[in-house]
Amino acid sequence: MTSFTQSERRASIGLAGVFSLRMFGLFVILPVVALYADTLPGGESAMLIGLAIGIYGLTQAIFQIPLGRLSDFWGRKKTIYLGLCIFIMGSLVAACADSLLMLCFGRAIQGAGAVSSAVIALNADLTRDEVRTKSMAIIGITIGFTFLLSIVLGPVLDGFVGLPGIFLITALLTCLSIVVVYFYVPDPEPIGKRGEYSPVKLQVILSNRDLLRLDLGIFSLHGILMAMFVSLPFILSGLEGGLITWQFYLAVMVSSIFIMVPLMMLSEKFGHRKAVFLFSIMMIILAELLLGVFDFGQVGLGLALVIFFGAFNLLEASLPSWVSRVADPKSKGTALGVYSTSQYLGTFIGGVAGGWTYQHYSGQGVFIFCAVWALVWLLASVKMSDPVNQVSQ
Repeated sequence: MTSFTQSERRASIGLAGVFSLRMFGLFVILPVVALYADTLPGGESAMLIGLAIGIYGLTQAIFQIPLGRLSDFWGRKKTIYLGLCIFIMGSLVAACADSLLMLCFGRAIQGAGAVSSAVIALNADLTRDEVRTKSMAIIGITIGFTFLLSIVLGPVLDGFVGLPGIFLITALLTCLSIVVVYFYVPDPEPIGKRGEYSPVKLQVILSNRDLLRLDLGIFSLHGILMAMFVSLPFILSGLEGGLITWQFYLAVMVSSIFIMVPLMMLSEKFGHRKAVFLFSIMMIILAELLLGVFDFGQVGLGLALVIFFGAFNLLEASLPSWVSRVADPKSKGTALGVYSTSQYLGTFIGGVAGGWTYQHYSGQGVFIFCAVWALVWLLASVKMSDPVNQVSQ
């Protein structure tokens, strides 16, 4: 197996850290933002609460492709600095919000700092083909671990500093991300030395069916997640028995690792990527049906969430490396911009649709909606090519 060079190792670890610090700011608020928004002026509307959760994804979706293309010719690091500064501004606005609409505005500014595609493309610039999948796997696993940690820490931090304090912590962590990129991540070759800039046209990227299926995957994965977190905090807060939220999330997240790890070994070590991918979607469908149809109390709720997050964490860790296999080397920034746009558009649609569904059909209705969404995703993915067969070994 080909080993990393020192420069590739620094790039992989540094960019994984940047992703981790930034995604922490997105995930850590999920367990508490709906409950906090409910206390603000305008919080009586579940639709607005869903908008507060999901509007971050709308502006991410709008700016991912432009910033991805910008990074292709202006420079990866410059684009990353710009996006992180915008994210800091949005975090400060959200921290000072005194109404639900102002919170939505701050979240929208946060989302405009859309650098995911530029970060992934920079990683591709700094690693060889032989180790790129391993490097992307490091980033993916780091994102999955960050999700686990942030969901557990969200209620804990909320108890100490409240949601405004969490936004301030997010701003500080983003400042740290800038420091990591500047001092630790190696500089890529100047654009002029990479050959003449001639990116594949966007229409070509959008006509690649396998890329589109992967885009649909990340769209659905994050849409379902955001829809769930419109109703899940209220359901947990309404349970009897002295439930301590952070301990509940900790038990769920740790338990989900025992599902994720064996599936990841089947996918990555033994090459059954497509089979594991489809099985993970089926697990999500099962979890949503258990949540929406049956009422098993705390234990049943926990078991259903263990199934869901086992599948979610696997897919969250795997999908970026799959896209890097399929994307054209000359336009990874653009192709990954489309992928990231799909992810955050799903965040927006999921938040708003989850809020509307919760307002009209209760929390159980949200889970049934998510099950149907996942079923459509499964049917659309059956004919997907196995990514392992698309790259020469």
